[in-house]
Amino acid sequence: MKYWLLKSEPDVWSIDQQKKAGKKGAPWDGVRNYQASKNLKNMRKGDQCFFYHSNIGKEIVGIVEVIKEAYLDKTDKTGRFVAVTVKFIKKLKTPISLETIKKNKELSHLSLIRQSRLSVMPIDSKSWKILNNMSKISL
Repeated sequence: MKYWLLKSEPDVWSIDQQKKAGKKGAPWDGVRNYQASKNLKNMRKGDQCFFYHSNIGKEIVGIVEVIKEAYLDKTDKTGRFVAVTVKFIKKLKTPISLETIKKNKELSHLSLIRQSRLSVMPIDSKSWKILNNMSKISL
């Protein structure tokens, strides 16, 4: 299993909307960056993803799981980009702010910090564990 981080503006698609989509999940579409699209293509069924609210909030708010691997994105008229389908797993007890993530030196290598505009990025297993532990601590 691999780990990922998916960014969404909460006024476009929020963790609560993802939860309402239920077991059937919802397509993660609209990605038009080639590096992010490549990351979508590398996702496999069962992979876990942090759900990150970008622009408003700037924090990890939940976890979703890939339930359908890459397929043509129906919102892309060019036919070049893909989508995956993800389902809600849980909301974090305590959202993890970008500011808090930046303060942890063990996470300084993450694309979230180094490539802040990338909307789909891998997370290594050590960082996944650190971030999950951070979500259980009230700050």
